Amino acid sequence: MTPEADARLPRAFTTPGSASFVEFLAAHDPGLLPAGRVLPAGDAPAAPHGTTIVAVTYDGGVVMAGDRRATAGAMIASREIEKVFPADEYAAVGIAGSAGLALELVRLYQLELEHYEKIEGSLLSLDGKANRLSTMIRSNLGLAMQGLAVVPLFAGYDLDRDAGRIFSYDVTGGRYEEHDHHSVGSGSVFARGALKKLWRPGLDAAGAVHVAVEALYDAADDDSATGGPDPVRRIWPVVATVDAEGYRRVGDDELAALAAEIVAERTAANDARRGVRRTSASNPSDEPRPVPPEELTERTRGADSEGDTP
Repeated sequence: MTPEADARLPRAFTTPGSASFVEFLAAHDPGLLPAGRVLPAGDAPAAPHGTTIVAVTYDGGVVMAGDRRATAGAMIASREIEKVFPADEYAAVGIAGSAGLALELVRLYQLELEHYEKIEGSLLSLDGKANRLSTMIRSNLGLAMQGLAVVPLFAGYDLDRDAGRIFSYDVTGGRYEEHDHHSVGSGSVFARGALKKLWRPGLDAAGAVHVAVEALYDAADDDSATGGPDPVRRIWPVVATVDAEGYRRVGDDELAALAAEIVAERTAANDARRGVRRTSASNPSDEPRPVPPEELTERTRGADSEGDTP
């Protein structure tokens, strides 16, 4: 778009039209859109990919969480990439797939919602936001066919229903509403298994955050492309809650304490299965030592005697 000689801005900027910024670009300068670029023939070059994203509903809101690892083939491309972002004040979007293209899509989507709000003077409904994202994904189908696929997860607080809602997508732009919880990315199979066991009705925000982080921990345990909490580098998942108060990112100190709690619980459970006790209950990293057989026998006898007591 080149300015006219007698105006500071092109006429397109002052001509009434759609409230969609993406439609504005598609009409006046489609080359600025990801789908408007002409790529050379052949396979797409190796690019970092981001996974895994989980979303969990709770009473009056929704939690979205993402690990921090990006991979390029068998290599770790980044340990600190962020994959969960505010779409607007009452919605969050998480990215999985080609990291660079996904980040560009998120920025464009944020601008799309902000543009609509400024033009119309009101927020787009949550269903409207989900539909706008679906349209943007559909326009990237050509890039997806060349291996540059982006599959986001969208969640937000519905002001009309007073509840958190979750939407998933496929590369063709298909939009699907999920209930209770969902996950996308290479570790999603393992995360979903954890979510099915951990989620329950009536969770509060803190409980939902705990479930989301534990699901990511399970995904990282079985999927090499998913990064777990890294206490050495102080790298924690990106976790956000969205409710009537809006989008809020959970602080690193809170996540560090939660990760330590999950590790301690799983360490204790593993030691109990192996018949191992640690020299310091306050420090699970202490060197474990086997429980003497006679002590195990005494514990068993004590448990039997307690079970026989009426």
